[in-house]
Amino acid sequence: MFRRSARPAQFMALASVAVAGCLLAGCSSSGGGSASSSGALEVWTRSDAVDAKAYTKIFAAFTKKTGIKVDYKPVVDFDKLLQQRAASKNLPDVTVNDMGSLGNYESQGLLQEVDKSSITGGSDLTEKSWDGAKGIDGKYYGIPFSAQAQGMYIRKDWLAKVGKKAPTTWAELLDVAKAFTTKDPDGDGKADTYGILSPGSTTNGYLGWWTSNFVFQAGGEFVAPTNDGKYEAKADSDATVTGVKYVEDMYCHSKVVQPGALTMTTGDSYPFFDQGKVGIVLTGPYQFPRFDATPGKDKYEVIPVPKGPAGNTVLAEGENVYLMAGSKKTDQQKKLAAYLISPEAQKIGMTAPGAPVVRLSVNKTVDNSAVYKDDRWKPFEDAYNNSSKPFPSAINYQPIRQDTADALNKLFANCGTDVKGAMTTLNSTLQQELKSQGAAK
Repeated sequence: MFRRSARPAQFMALASVAVAGCLLAGCSSSGGGSASSSGALEVWTRSDAVDAKAYTKIFAAFTKKTGIKVDYKPVVDFDKLLQQRAASKNLPDVTVNDMGSLGNYESQGLLQEVDKSSITGGSDLTEKSWDGAKGIDGKYYGIPFSAQAQGMYIRKDWLAKVGKKAPTTWAELLDVAKAFTTKDPDGDGKADTYGILSPGSTTNGYLGWWTSNFVFQAGGEFVAPTNDGKYEAKADSDATVTGVKYVEDMYCHSKVVQPGALTMTTGDSYPFFDQGKVGIVLTGPYQFPRFDATPGKDKYEVIPVPKGPAGNTVLAEGENVYLMAGSKKTDQQKKLAAYLISPEAQKIGMTAPGAPVVRLSVNKTVDNSAVYKDDRWKPFEDAYNNSSKPFPSAINYQPIRQDTADALNKLFANCGTDVKGAMTTLNSTLQQELKSQGAAK
């Protein structure tokens, strides 16, 4: 899930070391004080303390069911530490991580190829989730674990205060955002509220991640697959430019985003919604626990994302289970993967204390609505099933997302810049990146 993704500088510096180590010598999780020396399966997740509670419960249930011990490590600085372990030829046995990391890790030789038919229960997973586990060569290098799509949180009490209905189109969204910015929806007599929350920082490519939703809704893409299995940059297409211009208007003309947005990550920006300073947030369903606490469950609602010129497509994301290269515990790896995608584990991941680590189940036999007993999940589920698009996971999308964020941040910081010209420059940068990866058309 992108909220915890990163593009550390160590990636490119250590990539050649990791490839050489893994492909020539074989990455191994044995020796050197690793968990394998004690017989336990070493498992990493990209997690903070909140998510770790759910994973701990899942792995405890797995051990109770199978007798296989798990040495579980929740890791925040995931990519940096994984590269260090790759360089020392001592990878963990299994990781659970963003599907968007697949292309980067597979290109370094860190992942085992997965035979779908060898994973018990694999046929119960949705094809859309399996698509996010596929490499550029058409083979699978992960097993789907969780899925999600973006949705829109909006202050329903503010809507009533300014006399507006929940927006259903881009025009209505901008109209509501302007009203939230100018009509004192909190009634304190001060001009201190804003329409829509935007994480505009270049850190981790956040601005590219957020803006992609509006680009999709305009019918555009920054990078798109071609019919021959390659990719091409599309940042200068008319549709992409339309989506970028819509966001540029929010920043430069309507001025409905929170102050300082271009320096803010998601973590920096969410307090504006918590504290009643911003009325609209576009993000994933993982924010329910936070927003239910403040501003409070009774203060907001979740709505389908308003439609742009080409519809209301939003970004789809998810996590995969990765069987790491060099592990000697193939049978245990597969048993854990099979358990993680089972209805039992999926439901634990949806209902364990803290935030759910399975947002939408990838298992077709699990009824998300029945598990959550919360109608607010339905817009997210509908969006994922019917109107969502992921970033390409088969390639290393991290530098593409970063280059995009850098270009957009510069554009929105310098209002009046020619949007088409800026996107043409970005297009050349992205095409060169695809060429360097051997993925260009």
